[in-house]
Amino acid sequence: HDGFTLQDLVSYNSKHNEANGEDNRDGTDNNRSWNCGVEGPSETPEIKSLRARQKKNVLATLLLSQGVPMLLAGDAVGHTQVGNNNAYCQDNEISWLNWDIQDHDRKLLGFVQRIIKLRKEHPVFRRRSFFQGRRIQGAGVKDILWLTPDGREMTDDEWNQSSARCLGIFFTGESLGESGPRGEPITDDNFLLLINANHEDVAFALPALKAEETWRTVVDTTWDDLTQRCMHEGGTLYQLKARSLALFIEHKVNERRNGS
Repeated sequence: HDGFTLQDLVSYNSKHNEANGEDNRDGTDNNRSWNCGVEGPSETPEIKSLRARQKKNVLATLLLSQGVPMLLAGDAVGHTQVGNNNAYCQDNEISWLNWDIQDHDRKLLGFVQRIIKLRKEHPVFRRRSFFQGRRIQGAGVKDILWLTPDGREMTDDEWNQSSARCLGIFFTGESLGESGPRGEPITDDNFLLLINANHEDVAFALPALKAEETWRTVVDTTWDDLTQRCMHEGGTLYQLKARSLALFIEHKVNERRNGS
């Protein structure tokens, strides 16, 4: 019951706990939230669109992270506590889940299901050991790479720049250093995750690939169509929209021709 729900995280700058009877003194003031320009509910199309995208950004960042994701009940369907971040004493509409799911919430639920499916299908997002940041023998790449928008590996100095609001993460699936139930090596596809927290679009240079390979976009939080796919050659610029996230899989051209 502590903290904002995901819906409230993108809808309120400040807590609204008046209903708790403590003159709004209870609950934390450190919510790290942003209302996208309007405090509370809004019917403005631009605000609603931005909030929907921000929710997808947060959910994808969580579900594509290593470790065990913890998802609050109701966050996948836009549950709101109308800005109350300490609703332990509310046994009413403030804390109850509304199972009359609207169309826009069904879209969000479909997005969450899509990301969970990706996570379950690809062990690269469920590693059992920490990244080492070292080169993998025979693969020619590190187990993880952090990239700048021009496609370079980030330096220590760039990590410390507060202005760095856009980055890429390359996940190597070629050798996870893990074994299956019969001792067989576990491998996966290579993935590229791009995150842009900036208020402006960023042209992100996609890493170079072998001649027979291409990048396939499998998720872009600006898309409404969950089935949408796009192919991109390595070294090209991807227009990463403001406040968005995109996920790519390294794809072999011959697999594409076979309908994969």
